[in-house]
Amino acid sequence: MRWLTIDEIAALVPLPEGYRYERLQRGGVPALIDAIVRWYPDISVGAGSCYLRDEFYRDKVFFEGEAETDVSVVLFLHGDELAGMWSFEREPDALSLYGKLLIVAPQHRGAKLANAAMAGTERVGRAMGAEFMYAMATLKMPNMQRALERAGYRLLGFVPGYDREVIEGGAVKRVFEAVYAKVLVSEDELLRPDPANLTPGTRALFELLFPQTDRA
Repeated sequence: MRWLTIDEIAALVPLPEGYRYERLQRGGVPALIDAIVRWYPDISVGAGSCYLRDEFYRDKVFFEGEAETDVSVVLFLHGDELAGMWSFEREPDALSLYGKLLIVAPQHRGAKLANAAMAGTERVGRAMGAEFMYAMATLKMPNMQRALERAGYRLLGFVPGYDREVIEGGAVKRVFEAVYAKVLVSEDELLRPDPANLTPGTRALFELLFPQTDRA
């Protein structure tokens, strides 16, 4: 699951006119952290807060010309202005791709950068050799849910207490998040479980989410 080059990403996922991609460089980390704090203050706690720490980029993120690591950060630029960021984590042993974070600067949200990126993620995943993609979506606002659903992701359920968010008054609470996924292989390559191996509760939920009619 080799990370694609910027040129390969641009060919697979065109951006609106005037925008371009650039891979994050080590020297650009402080500016990106400052921008994320401005764009998305709630990220100060929870799973996404790693993007505010220098050591996360130093130890986990792939930079051009260096040995590949499992987290990629691609920037959206408008001219020389930073307009957003798009980050994935690959799971090579599972041939899976996790959409970790996608943020667009408020002044560029009308350009639909997130929609373009979300719609093109499948092409990126297939080109990398991924067979499964997934993402978590906050239930605090519907925008990400709508974008994932428009892009063909399937809602699999909800994870209670998966992440932490700042709520009104500054308190921090564990929150529910929605789990969305997209399988990139054919139905014939999926092994359905033997019902005899499922508890009644597990079987009922499985048949609700993945009825036999899906096979058609």
